Amino acid sequence: MDISALIQTISLAAIPVLFAITLHEAAHGYVARHFGDMTAYQLGRISLNPLRHIDPVGTIALPLLTLFLGGILFGWAKPVPVNFGALRHPKRDMMWVALAGPASNLLMAFGWALVYKLAWSSPDNYFAEPMLGMAEWGIKINAVLLVLNMLPLPPLDGGRVAVSLLPHRQAFQLAKLEPYGMFILIFLAITPVLGWVLSPLVRLVYQLLSVLFGI
Repeated sequence: MDISALIQTISLAAIPVLFAITLHEAAHGYVARHFGDMTAYQLGRISLNPLRHIDPVGTIALPLLTLFLGGILFGWAKPVPVNFGALRHPKRDMMWVALAGPASNLLMAFGWALVYKLAWSSPDNYFAEPMLGMAEWGIKINAVLLVLNMLPLPPLDGGRVAVSLLPHRQAFQLAKLEPYGMFILIFLAITPVLGWVLSPLVRLVYQLLSVLFGI
């Protein structure tokens, strides 16, 4: 990708990326507060201010690198702190806290699909073309984040859901992977394996959007 194309891509993707990470993390904090953990609230992390959630490496450097190299878009935000021991029913409520982030990405994918449909039917090409490009990125980013975060690998949201649902012994064994989970994920990301796993699942999200919104 040349520099001018990269700049154009960044200009279209910046707002969808910021919305995707900000609402994802804020959703975790909001649901954690609902179930009794005030940690994120007290630290000011239940916020729509993206600066509170940006990780310089995971939110900026790594996505730019993957865009430049042409691979699957990959990155992360600063995790919202959750004290699972403060939840009223820690093992059960952990699942709802974890699901809140991917659920927000699914809703945002729906929202960007609606923007795409409206822009496509707009007679004003001056605004329609950039909105179509932005909506395409919004759908892509949220579909990837939804699928990526639902992988059953701690500390990803899917890993926490699995820990919540598994019997105590198996949940404990899976939870022990958490200190190594991000290293495993980065290793998978620099090999074709992560793309092999995510691509068919992302296509399923696109098919769902196509059925619901006719895009």
